[in-house]
Amino acid sequence: MRTDLFDFELPPERIALRPASPRDSARMLVVYPDGVLRDAGIADLPNWLEAGDQIVVNDTKVIAAQLKGRRIGRETEPKIEATLIKRLDGSRWQALVKPAKKLAVGDIVRFGNEGKVCLLGHLDAEVEAKGQEGEVTLSFSFHGPTLDQAISDVGATPLPPYIASKRTPDDQDSADYQTMFATNEGAVAAPTAGLHFTPALEAALRARGVGLHRLTLHVGAGTFLPVKAEETSEHKMHAEWGRISAETASALNAARADGGRIVAIGTTSLRLLESATTADGTVHPFAAETSIFITPGYRFRAVDILLTNFHLPRSTLFMLVSAFSGLAAMKSAYAHAIKHGYRFYSYGDACLLFRAHEPHADL
Repeated sequence: MRTDLFDFELPPERIALRPASPRDSARMLVVYPDGVLRDAGIADLPNWLEAGDQIVVNDTKVIAAQLKGRRIGRETEPKIEATLIKRLDGSRWQALVKPAKKLAVGDIVRFGNEGKVCLLGHLDAEVEAKGQEGEVTLSFSFHGPTLDQAISDVGATPLPPYIASKRTPDDQDSADYQTMFATNEGAVAAPTAGLHFTPALEAALRARGVGLHRLTLHVGAGTFLPVKAEETSEHKMHAEWGRISAETASALNAARADGGRIVAIGTTSLRLLESATTADGTVHPFAAETSIFITPGYRFRAVDILLTNFHLPRSTLFMLVSAFSGLAAMKSAYAHAIKHGYRFYSYGDACLLFRAHEPHADL
């Protein structure tokens, strides 16, 4: 289907540059499959769920994936910026670099900032390979936990470009851009629906009789990218690594057998659940990469309700929510959100989507 079907105009002032405080004071637009809309707040979430429903959150932790340094070993030493996007093994990462034209295979890049030094004061990486769109393979001089600590020492929080282009990232972002569930390091972007949660909200959900379970999907930088292809079938999704434990899979299957609904907190949780669920609706343990691309017409297997933020036009995430609730319903919901001052994107407000029983193909 045509990518331009998923386009819409967003006034720049609707892009949130800071999160709501407290986190659960953000607004929440409730969207029913028939297009009915209700204005609410994140703190109201327990009122929209029922005892026996099961919330699933993503416990990935964002690493300090934004690195700044310089090329060394040649006559000139141009500045280099790198964003780590995918761990390849204990010492190698795939990264997006700027300016990519300044690097060749075999070059050494030395990363490090004054006042934030690791071990020997810097972190070196060799350019092992180059791709077509600015991505390179970096082989670092450290390995395993030592490398992880070095990256944490010299790196910075990789804010989305629509925030970083409008203000300078600061120390507050290192806290704001992590969910309260963040425990497993490996993401270069936050699972932003989880940013709305607080201990008080979790307690209120449990008091309501709603269960809470964790999975891990290490979110990649591809989550920010608009689809450039004219047809969705021509778009290639970036693969991301995820894990669902046998315990979580068993608990979700048992709850569903008792009539409970699965509530995905964020598109990352939804994508991993759908990747791990067979056609009969059984959730299986999972530990692999997924590049699932969900567009209208997809038949959902696992998720009944989705809490998610407001997404970019022409993005794979807006396509996903259009598959979940229908393109017409989502365009109407987004128009309502824009008109009534909802805040968009990573630090913005959320919408609560209830899935229809039949797949949407209203194009």
